[in-house]
Amino acid sequence: FAQKDVFQLKDLEKIAPKEKGITSMSVKEILQSLVDDGMVDTDRIGTSNYFWAFPSKALHARKRKLEELESQFAESSQKKEALQKSIEKSKVGREDTAERAALLKELAALRQEKEQLKTEIDKYRECDPDVVEEMRQTNQVAKEAANRWTDNIFSIKSWAKRKFGFEESKIDKGFGIPEDLDYID
Repeated sequence: FAQKDVFQLKDLEKIAPKEKGITSMSVKEILQSLVDDGMVDTDRIGTSNYFWAFPSKALHARKRKLEELESQFAESSQKKEALQKSIEKSKVGREDTAERAALLKELAALRQEKEQLKTEIDKYRECDPDVVEEMRQTNQVAKEAANRWTDNIFSIKSWAKRKFGFEESKIDKGFGIPEDLDYID
């Protein structure tokens, strides 16, 4: 800001230790962080990188930020006022009266009765035709799966008898297959 000039990195590495007491080793890191923060501008011209920062840019950035924050504040204030009006409007007709208290008590009693009826319906849910039909379908799928696995076991037993010449009783005993294993009807 003080010199209002454009610099190369090697110039800054010479100037910074003398004027600001920054070690020349850390100038590049500090400069990069300033560029990343948008406080210093940089551009590549030919084979050189040039760095600059003018006070007017920082001033304009601050003014823009201030205007943005002021507009956000105004919007928030309007929203707050609208909500306050909405609250006041909602309170109309909700004054605590004996009639309102009785209606609230009746509403609570009806809600409690509704919950009791729901629990009673849940007790008899297993008698619901839709639930029964769903259970039948689930049982049919399970039965088909059990028969498929039984078929797989018989196929493997048959293969083992042909391939290795084992007796069926030895295969059953060796693999823990019950003697009465059969398809489910």
